[in-house]
Amino acid sequence: MNVLFLCTGNSARSILAEALLNQMGAAKGWRGHSAGSNPVGRVNPYALALLEARGHDVSGLSSKRWDLFAGPDAAPMDLIITVCDSAAGESCPVWPRHPLTCHWGMPDPAAVTGDETAVQEAFARTYDTLHRRLSALLALPLDGMAPAEARAAINAIGSL
Repeated sequence: MNVLFLCTGNSARSILAEALLNQMGAAKGWRGHSAGSNPVGRVNPYALALLEARGHDVSGLSSKRWDLFAGPDAAPMDLIITVCDSAAGESCPVWPRHPLTCHWGMPDPAAVTGDETAVQEAFARTYDTLHRRLSALLALPLDGMAPAEARAAINAIGSL
């Protein structure tokens, strides 16, 4: 199951989701990817520091455009989840194989201002929220669900 997490800048939320799913879902054959409509070109250093501190491999993480996943040679995606409201509202590419698309809006920890502790706490909250949501996603019996039922269940996870 290939999952693409989309955000506008592809530097924080989508990167955290990619790394989390790759760790949490690997044994079940799940693979996380991330991209942005207007990537900033680098992974947020707070995201990298948090992921490293929590035992994730960050060597392959990068900020990239979403059209890398829309071409004919791209890995086929089974599920696309937008994690920011601006990406959800944008006109997305036409995805090969027409994967299920869902939305899990959440605040951008990279937009938090204040001292370093406040920023680190925002990233930790985002990580914990994504961990909770991905745990729920991995527990869904997707094989036995109709596409509309799966979309509704995955979208509902966005409120956890």
